[in-house]
Amino acid sequence: QVQLVESGGGSVQAGGSLRLSCAASGYSYNNYWMGWFRQAPGKEREGVALIYTGGGSITYYADSVKGRFIISQDNAKNTLYLQMNSLKPEDTAMYYCAAAWARAHLKLLAPSEYKYWGQGTQVTVSS
Repeated sequence: QVQLVESGGGSVQAGGSLRLSCAASGYSYNNYWMGWFRQAPGKEREGVALIYTGGGSITYYADSVKGRFIISQDNAKNTLYLQMNSLKPEDTAMYYCAAAWARAHLKLLAPSEYKYWGQGTQVTVSS
């Protein structure tokens, strides 16, 4: 059974940092796109940071988080991380870990492409 379990959310003041973790189990970790999506109340779910698990350190960042967020992985532990620095109130959202098989023509930013999802972890940034 595939499981993605997030941890590390919380409340922080603007300018602060948080680190999210996502522990994956129940499937072969390689050859997937894994990453973080977020959804604020009343808004659509959006891709934040993504990484290819098959090697090469291939990553993608949304423009809104470039230079502030860093996605990384520990393949030995099948764990994904998101280091979030210089947080802003607009980063407030539920953050979800997700995984999609790295097939050809994958629409990287489309939530519908991702088969596996975690339960989400809340991040709240106050001004």
